[in-house]
Amino acid sequence: MSRTLFVTTALPYANGSFHIGHIMEYIQADIWVRSMRMAGHTVHFVGADDAHGAPIMLRAEKEGITPRELVARYAAERPQYLDGFHIRFDHWHSTDSPENVALSQDIYRALKAEGLIETRPIEQFYDPVKGMFLADRYIKGECPKCHAKDQYGDSCEVCGAVYSPTELIKPYSALTGAEPVLKTSEHFFFKLSDPRCVAFLQDWTTGANAAGNKRLQAEVLAKTREWLGAQDGQAKLGDWDISRDAPYFGIEIPDAPGKYFYVWLDAPVGYLASLKAYCQKAGLDFDALLDPAGPTEQVHFIGKDIIYFHALFWPAMLKFAGRKTPDQLNVHGFITVSGEKMSKSRGTGISPLRYLELGMNAEWLRYYIAAKLNARVEDLDFNPDDFVARVNSDLVGKYVNIASRAANFIARHFEGKLAYAGDAAALGQELAQAAEAMRRDLQAREYGRAIREAMGLADRVNQAFDAAQPWVLAKGIANAGQAQKDQLQDICSRALAGFKALSVMLAPVLPQLAERVARELFGMDRGFVWRDAGELPTQVAPFKHLMQRVEPAMLDALFEPPAQEQASAPAPGGEPIAPVIGIDDFARVDLRIARIVDCQHVEGSTKLLRLTLDVGEGRHRNVFSGIKSAYQPQDLVGKLTVMVANLAPRKMKFGVSEGMVLAASHADEKTDAGIYVLEPFPGAQPGMRVR
Repeated sequence: MSRTLFVTTALPYANGSFHIGHIMEYIQADIWVRSMRMAGHTVHFVGADDAHGAPIMLRAEKEGITPRELVARYAAERPQYLDGFHIRFDHWHSTDSPENVALSQDIYRALKAEGLIETRPIEQFYDPVKGMFLADRYIKGECPKCHAKDQYGDSCEVCGAVYSPTELIKPYSALTGAEPVLKTSEHFFFKLSDPRCVAFLQDWTTGANAAGNKRLQAEVLAKTREWLGAQDGQAKLGDWDISRDAPYFGIEIPDAPGKYFYVWLDAPVGYLASLKAYCQKAGLDFDALLDPAGPTEQVHFIGKDIIYFHALFWPAMLKFAGRKTPDQLNVHGFITVSGEKMSKSRGTGISPLRYLELGMNAEWLRYYIAAKLNARVEDLDFNPDDFVARVNSDLVGKYVNIASRAANFIARHFEGKLAYAGDAAALGQELAQAAEAMRRDLQAREYGRAIREAMGLADRVNQAFDAAQPWVLAKGIANAGQAQKDQLQDICSRALAGFKALSVMLAPVLPQLAERVARELFGMDRGFVWRDAGELPTQVAPFKHLMQRVEPAMLDALFEPPAQEQASAPAPGGEPIAPVIGIDDFARVDLRIARIVDCQHVEGSTKLLRLTLDVGEGRHRNVFSGIKSAYQPQDLVGKLTVMVANLAPRKMKFGVSEGMVLAASHADEKTDAGIYVLEPFPGAQPGMRVR
């Protein structure tokens, strides 16, 4: 029975490039989507950039660009990654779109009409210099438990204690270093603790979808049981703060000036917005497609770190907004390297772009990821030696090797024609059964088991071919009898039938290679579908090279330390390193920590700001700095910086400058990189010497 599926992956945050975790998730989803399409199902596969929130706003501000310009920069990168790894979304969108604004506000209004939105005052830290409320990540201070310095506002990385920001000792803003003050603000909450939400989630989390499969994996269900109070009957669901105060880059809350939706409200709505934009482009009826009573299945592939949002908030939001709820969450673990967490500094980080730039075959990675994945919430470990061994042994040594050997005999002796002796129907049935087993495994997301099924068939085909020794039969074949010729043709034809079935089975994993095999080797005018596995080929073209082996040196290059990569590729606009100096030369420069206690525009100057600095001397210094193009005076007040304290005073048109503030820039300060005043790590004090 044909199914209609709406499939998404988690939306990447648009303040950085794709990393290997993104690519792993997209490959996992892409394999599943391709397999379902090969079975004749209709799949709408969409993605989008998660484009809102304070981190994007603050990063854009630091770079001197608008948030939309920052988002656009990373959006422009996406195709090279997606195309490079053969990941085929039907549409890629953004949460900063008219569709997402309209849908987010509609869902909010519907929840409000249901009585599930309420406002209440909350007390929160506020940065008086930056003029904004601070999320926990932007507050640091001394841990109230172990007294470790510079810990974040919600938990201590040293002792593991969890606390509220107000419990921190000597808190400071991670943005400006200023001491935050407590201010009260009216916030909007989605009442997840409402008995209606709890009852719905009790039912939804334990239910099955239209295909009869559980919506949640066992590990995910167990986690939701904890939150929903399965043990003591007391649900541990807190109401969800869905609002943020201006300044904020996001979607405005209707009829609430200066209030915006918290990014985690509009981000999942971005799934719907992307589908809606795709429907408009493809001429589909969005509302009919996502009719709550309709047949469309809504499937999300996500990482284990965002279960709470997708298994509780998201379905409850959709349910009480009168919209279709998800039919299935497919949750995966993280990716590690040789058992260790990814770390660029330790040389255990994988850059997807670096992988492609080195000319490494994208389908090697697709195959390796598939071979290591299963339907459980487990981390996937990338082991370089295992990667080389699996690709070279499985794909080149087992799979491609079948075609390279058998096709040559057929082309040389039988003009490309295939013929089968004995019961050909039984062979077709055997191959169809093997493909059906793999199709079921892929549908169940048991990818590793599916790959084992394929390699088991490859082993059987190779063993039969080797046992028959066609190279012996081929000797003197021109003068041999018809029976010997028929035997040779049958041996090679059966091997190539097995190779074709394997190509069908691996098509979701190796889409580009399978497409070549279908068109170039077997003369088809389309790509493979699952039923092709049991249809025996009758003609084969001369063999063309299909895949090279992995060279271990490629993996060495992939894991080169970042410093080596940077040294070989200096940043645009960078200056050459100055001539070498001795330690005595450096010691003559007295660098001191200074606090900017005041900052003013300099009347008559287009470049200068006048900084009033506290260098711990008991008096203030005036320094003129050519940083006006990069900073507004109010942005610098209260910040720490580094200055050259023993520079001879310089008389200028506007007054005397008593030192120099250090800033970083390229040789051409007009480049996009801009100018950056150095800012010491919080905790440094005015007057401290930089050594």
